[in-house]
Amino acid sequence: MPSDQPDKRKRSNLPLDTFGDFQYRQALAEEMLAIIGSLYRENVHLMLYGKLLVNLSISEIMQAHRFVRETENNELSEFETYQVITSLSSLELGPSEVDIGIIAAAYLFDSKDLTIEEFVVDSVKDLVGKKGSVLEDAQDVVLYGFGRIGRLLARLIVEDSGGGDNLRLRAIVVRKSGQDDLIKRANLLRTDSVHGPFKGTVRVEEKEEQLVVNGSEIKIIYADQPDSIDYTKHGIKKALLIDNTGVWRDKKSLNRHLKSKGIDKVLLTAPAKGKVKNIVHGINNGVVDSKDNILGAASCTTNAIVPVLKVLNDEFGIISGHIETVHSYTNDQNLLDNFHKTSRRGRSAALNLVITETGAGEAVGQILPELEGRLTANAIRVPTPNVSLAIMKLILGKALKASELNDFLRQIAFHSSYKDQIDFTNSSETVSSDFVGNRYAGIIDSAATICNKDHAILYVWYDNEFGYTVQLLGLAKEMVGLTYKRYPDYQ
Repeated sequence: MPSDQPDKRKRSNLPLDTFGDFQYRQALAEEMLAIIGSLYRENVHLMLYGKLLVNLSISEIMQAHRFVRETENNELSEFETYQVITSLSSLELGPSEVDIGIIAAAYLFDSKDLTIEEFVVDSVKDLVGKKGSVLEDAQDVVLYGFGRIGRLLARLIVEDSGGGDNLRLRAIVVRKSGQDDLIKRANLLRTDSVHGPFKGTVRVEEKEEQLVVNGSEIKIIYADQPDSIDYTKHGIKKALLIDNTGVWRDKKSLNRHLKSKGIDKVLLTAPAKGKVKNIVHGINNGVVDSKDNILGAASCTTNAIVPVLKVLNDEFGIISGHIETVHSYTNDQNLLDNFHKTSRRGRSAALNLVITETGAGEAVGQILPELEGRLTANAIRVPTPNVSLAIMKLILGKALKASELNDFLRQIAFHSSYKDQIDFTNSSETVSSDFVGNRYAGIIDSAATICNKDHAILYVWYDNEFGYTVQLLGLAKEMVGLTYKRYPDYQ
């Protein structure tokens, strides 16, 4: 294990009154909350080293600052970011994502002799006075299916509603399961055994067959076939439909959604088959053109490993490798031993380690053609409900020390265009449950990195439900043109 653990490093200028210092920083975080929310409703999303600050509590904002201090080895605190936030609040900024942590850290090392207010304006000068929206009207969204991924998508879309002119969840399509179907589905949205309660309000209107979630009216449509619905009857038009059933996966079957009135585009929350393009958001979005009205989002594992593989191949070259996925059990497996069409998956998921196959190795070659045929992959299902681990054994085109590889990946995680996909931790105490709710495609566990000349072993954690859903949401936004430029542009 590396010796540069956060709790062992030396810190300079620690406060003499630690409790008084904490209370003061806590008060600053309290004042930040109102400004963060106000800017968010104006389509300005504040972040701290890539972490979205909207909907965080005071403690979570302070924890985000602590994470940066421990991982980036700096002393960035609420003192610095508060000044950045207050400066931003008076500028009437255009739609954007602004990283206050990067701006604050850059100011600490600035040599332009500017005041903090002047430095902030210089960092976002292209945005000043351009208040408005990205889209002319809110984009209608339909969820087809309401399982694990569908319910998390519903949470995220509602959470990300901003001022009401972003994505707007209009309907959820399901098969009716019984008399109390609507009430049961509302309860499944309110509560989650893995991800905890929904941080919002859910009201059931049985007569209208709809849910009202944080004030948004969401129609529940009961249907058995994707091409049997007229969405325009519910006021839905030019909608993006997100199919999270996994039942229809090729172009011919997914095209049935487009035959329904009111649907313009389809996103599949699984690896698509045939000629449908699979996209890992943030990696191969460039292959999408205006004619693509059906896209697949690949798998959770593919989304977790592809960003890391790309940056490693671009920097060092990957000669060959093997990826072993230690994956939480899924709903496809049996709770107790029973018949299953797939080998081994019929045995109890809660009691066994189950060797099974994964298409992630082959999928890498589809997303990154330069790596086609260089990687093998397999999977082991384990008795945990969520969070998985990809163990990547790679032969690189360059000999490296573990510290060199970790330094490179830390820089990528915080200061590159892949910072939305790749997260980084240097704690040697983390376990899988620590990453429940993590919003990144994959998290580098730097304390476990091993290098032996050109042989490297990396451990990449990923919340196979939540992290994947965040990737889906990013791709959905791109499909409808709802993208925000990230500031500052020197990060």
